[in-house]
Amino acid sequence: MTATGNQREGDTASTQLLAQLVTEIENEREFALQLRRELHQHPRLSGDEADSRDRIARATELDFTPVAETGGYCRFGPADGPAVAIRGELDALPVSEQTGLSWAATNGAMHACGHDVHMAALATFVRAAKRVTLPYAVVPLLQPREEAYPSGASDICDSGVLDTLNVAHVIGAHVHPRVLAGQVATGAGAVNAASGEIRIEVEGRTGHGAYPHDAADVASALAAIALGLPEVLRRTVNPLSPALLSVGRMVADSGAANVLPGKGTLHAMLRTTQNEDAAVIGDAVAEFARHQAEAYGVSAATTVVQGEPVLFNDAALCDALEGLLGQAELEVAPAMRSLGADDFSFYSQQYPSTMSFVGVATPDTVEDGPSLHDATFLPDDDAVLRVAKTMACGYVAAVQQIQKR
Repeated sequence: MTATGNQREGDTASTQLLAQLVTEIENEREFALQLRRELHQHPRLSGDEADSRDRIARATELDFTPVAETGGYCRFGPADGPAVAIRGELDALPVSEQTGLSWAATNGAMHACGHDVHMAALATFVRAAKRVTLPYAVVPLLQPREEAYPSGASDICDSGVLDTLNVAHVIGAHVHPRVLAGQVATGAGAVNAASGEIRIEVEGRTGHGAYPHDAADVASALAAIALGLPEVLRRTVNPLSPALLSVGRMVADSGAANVLPGKGTLHAMLRTTQNEDAAVIGDAVAEFARHQAEAYGVSAATTVVQGEPVLFNDAALCDALEGLLGQAELEVAPAMRSLGADDFSFYSQQYPSTMSFVGVATPDTVEDGPSLHDATFLPDDDAVLRVAKTMACGYVAAVQQIQKR
């Protein structure tokens, strides 16, 4: 048979496989919606997700092996050969929910980033896939600590378990309030930024507010450092490579209005679109803070904490996935790129991977509706099925790539 004949045969098989998966996902609608609500009502914070992991294990009737403490994984389908991993995040955020739902969380935590949808979607996909003859195995990856350090994805990659399972590709899907419902955004290359944190500690001599010449003004030095950070970026990083420093916390508290504080701290979020830029920026900020502090007669010590690397989507996998979305009654949206960060990037550093952003917005909310991490953020119920179908498209796209080897 010619190469063209093999390709047509492969395309037909992929079409049939995806059609079966989509049909079986639709058959799980009632289960999907009920599980989503249950998970939403009982969120677990980073590092405390074992309950959620075990609930999904019961729902899928699979035995998950613990990994990264509160996470889990398993493999089903063909016993031999490569596998496709599909990630679902387990953790919630320390946010008090304000949706007013009858099934709202009441424990001071909330799935304000859609992880309840992702977990329910992964469980739905797994249940559907178990009723289909799969060409390659599936590895459902229940990942802890996406929202907090130490990263659950980093721990899983470091464990070596994905290599042991012969994982060839990793698939991720995340709801997004700036993409219309029914659409899915991918995009080859960098789609999320590398993340880090910069902490600056300033120390000086306390004194009476009426006699500043007899003390050292830590508060003013800290403010000057904060205001100068954008200039540090401008002088350090190529403007064609976006980078961002945002000050999220600044404290210089003596406890009284007439006492100059002797210590102050600044915490800033660092985002870069080139992994190597983070270290360069960190060094530049440390030098700037030290000189600025000296000008005020105080000292400054800078600590740079590296987080996630840049999240790269594999070009061939993205193209294949986008070509399948229509068969799942989903539309291709413009590529999504942001300075947001996701520890899915650790997988993308080691395996050809793709992260898809599944729309949950309406025309009225796409511009200024509640965003991720908002106490009122609430994807619609059908988002579970759309995410599950996107995972199915990702799996079939990965199958196509494996078959091309």
